[in-house]
Amino acid sequence: MAAHPAARTFTIHYLKTIGIVNNQPIGRGFANPCDLVVGRDGRIFVLNRGGGGLSRVGICNLDEDYLGEFGSYGDADGQFKLPTSIALDSQERVYVADEYHHRISIFEPSGKFLAKWGVLGTAPGELNGPSGIAFDGQDHMYVVDQHNHRVQKFTADGQYLAHWGEFGQREGQFNMPWGICIGPDGNVYVADWRNDRIQKFSPEGRFLASFGGPGQGDGQFHRPSAVAVDWEGYIYVADWGNQRVQVLDPGGRFVVKLRGQATLSKWAEEFFLANPDEKRERDKANLIPQLPPHLRTPYHESSQIEPYFWGPVSVDLDLQGRLYVTETNRHRIQVYQRI
Repeated sequence: MAAHPAARTFTIHYLKTIGIVNNQPIGRGFANPCDLVVGRDGRIFVLNRGGGGLSRVGICNLDEDYLGEFGSYGDADGQFKLPTSIALDSQERVYVADEYHHRISIFEPSGKFLAKWGVLGTAPGELNGPSGIAFDGQDHMYVVDQHNHRVQKFTADGQYLAHWGEFGQREGQFNMPWGICIGPDGNVYVADWRNDRIQKFSPEGRFLASFGGPGQGDGQFHRPSAVAVDWEGYIYVADWGNQRVQVLDPGGRFVVKLRGQATLSKWAEEFFLANPDEKRERDKANLIPQLPPHLRTPYHESSQIEPYFWGPVSVDLDLQGRLYVTETNRHRIQVYQRI
């Protein structure tokens, strides 16, 4: 893929797809996955938002070994109703944000429930629809306080430290922000969803830069939902409304965009091996149709062309620099490698 002239050569290759739909509360597969995080040992914790009470965390690895699940739909400890984001602290404890309960739940890597914190409100330290969560190197958690249009900073056990932001369109203001990440330099990147931009802040909340703006062009966004930054400062954005992922250089200039290249996962291949009738029907289907002009919108293209991203809601990087794109509408993860 060609890079923007302002950036050095940047190449990213598709590796594989992980996933298959699972409309049961347990077992291999995903139900509207909305985020993931990769542990130091390579385990992938996939947060399933799920419809009809299918919220849970599924655990697998890059080889597609399914390692179990924990959490469930509900109001009790260790349950969630509208989970939004997942993160690991330095001890690899698992944190899940739930915008319905306005709380953060904490689990051991094995899935044992440990604690929860968070209360609905607008005062400092209170939450209204927490979405993205991320840890810095000191185990401070940054929480996107979606409906309060701000970012809050806490200790890992929920003690309030600071906050910044308010409703608006100016620098440092937000309109229903969603995703967040901490860059290698400790700076904070926020996907400002309704403002169609990424904002960059110091760890203390001082505004540093803004990237993007509304549109479908290169470097423009329509409802960006997540952001990740690699070891060199390249910025990966889940451009959710445009059904794509865009990569920006450290200065915010457009580098490349991805539409998706999905192939069958190992789980899907095993399913079709056991269900040859469904495989025959699939082989007869046109999975890459030519759409009429009035349907050539990002949404219609992605909903009809199977390899494309459909609902790319989160972007995450592992320690080897692999990029994981979570597709909520096709219940799968596409994995890429920058080389």
